Amino acid sequence: MNVGDIRQMFPILDQEVNGRPLVYLDSAATSQKPVPVIEALDKYYREYNSNVHRGVHTLGTRATDGYEGAREKVRKFINAKSTEEIVFTRGTTTAINTVAASYGRDNLKEGDEIVISYMEHHSNIIPWQQVARQTGAALKYLPLQEDGTISLEDVRETVTSSTKIVSIMQVSNVLGVMNPIKEIAKIAHENGAIMVVDGAQSAPHMKIDVQDLDCDFLAFSGHKMCGPTGIGVLYGKKKHLEKMEPVEFGGEMIDFVGLYESTWKELPWKFEGGTPIIAGAIGLGAAIDFLEQVGLDEIEAHEHKLAAYAMEKMSTIEGMTIYGPKEASKRAGLVTFNIDDVHPHDVATVLDAEGIAVRAGHHCAQPLMKWLKASATARASFYLYNTEEDIDKLVEGLVKTKEYFSDVF
Repeated sequence: MNVGDIRQMFPILDQEVNGRPLVYLDSAATSQKPVPVIEALDKYYREYNSNVHRGVHTLGTRATDGYEGAREKVRKFINAKSTEEIVFTRGTTTAINTVAASYGRDNLKEGDEIVISYMEHHSNIIPWQQVARQTGAALKYLPLQEDGTISLEDVRETVTSSTKIVSIMQVSNVLGVMNPIKEIAKIAHENGAIMVVDGAQSAPHMKIDVQDLDCDFLAFSGHKMCGPTGIGVLYGKKKHLEKMEPVEFGGEMIDFVGLYESTWKELPWKFEGGTPIIAGAIGLGAAIDFLEQVGLDEIEAHEHKLAAYAMEKMSTIEGMTIYGPKEASKRAGLVTFNIDDVHPHDVATVLDAEGIAVRAGHHCAQPLMKWLKASATARASFYLYNTEEDIDKLVEGLVKTKEYFSDVF
C-alpha cells in the first residue's frame, strides 16, 4: 500500500488550514473523497442524470443501470446472498431505525428483551428506546470490561430466552474496540434472538462477510468509506425483509394502489419509497471499487500500525489518558483521549490552529461518556490516507496545547 500515491487521490488533503498543511484526523466522523468518487458523481450529473426504474428513455436506463449496478457492488462487498437483501437508505441511522420501527414493532411484546451495550452510538440506542416504549419490551445493557471490551461470558449471562433482539456495533467509534460479532450472533441465535450489527465504523476499514458473521441485519454509511453523504445500506436476511412492513410510503415502493388499499413491490424496492438516492448510490459504488482496488486487508493493517504508533507516542505526554484497550491489536484505527485540566474542545481548538482536525465532544455516545466518567473526550481517527508524519504533528500539537494551558493557569 503506497500511502503517498493514495494521498494524491484525495485533492482536499492538498491545502493549508490556518496557514498550516492540513492534517485530517477525523475520518471516524466522515472520510474524505477520492477523485474516482468525485468523478463518478460529476459524470452522473453531467451525462445521465435521470430518475430510475420508471422511464424507458436512454438516460433513465443508464441511471437505472448505475443505481442497480451499485447495489450489486454492495452485495459483493459484504458477501450477501442476493441484491434482494440490500436496501439503500440515507445512512446507518435510517437503517437501524427501519429495523426497529418495522421488525421491532411487529415482533416485540411486553416481557421481551432488547440487548445493546453501553458503548453504542446514539443511533443504536434511541431507536430501541422508542420501540421498547411502544411495545412494552425491556431494554438491557451488556456490561463492559475495565478496558471497554465485551466479555462473551457477560453476553451469555445477559442474553436469555426472553431476548428477541441483540444490537451491537462491530467497532466502537470512541473506544476503537472490535467486538466479537460472530460469537455474539451465535449466542443470540441459540436463545432465539436476531442479531443486528452497526457497521458504521467497520465497513470502511475491514472485510465484512455477512454470511460468515451470520448477522440478521447490518447497517452502514457511505460517507465514512470514501463515498458521498446521504447514502447508506441496510442488509437484511431475505426471510426477515420479506415479512417486514415498509416504514415509508409513497411512490416507487408500490405495486398497486387502489382507493382504500395498496400493495408493495418486491424486495428490496418496497423499502425505498420516493425517488431514491441515485447519485449517492453510484458514488458509493465508485467508493467500493476504490477501496477494493487498494485492498481492505491492507487498509486494516495500515490502520492498526497507525493506532499502535499513535498510542506509543501519545502515552509519553504527561497527564494523557487514552481510553479503550491498551493493546493496539485489539482496537481499530482511532485513539480517544483527554489531557488533564484541559477541556477537549480547547484541545481541538488549539490543534485546529495548527492545521490538525480532530473531533471533540461526546461523539454521540453519552451513556459511554457516563461510563468513562468523562463529560467529553477528544478523538483522533485514521484512514488509508494518514501517515506516521500526521501522528507526529498531532503529538507536537498536543504538547503545545499542554504547554499553552500550563502557562495560562
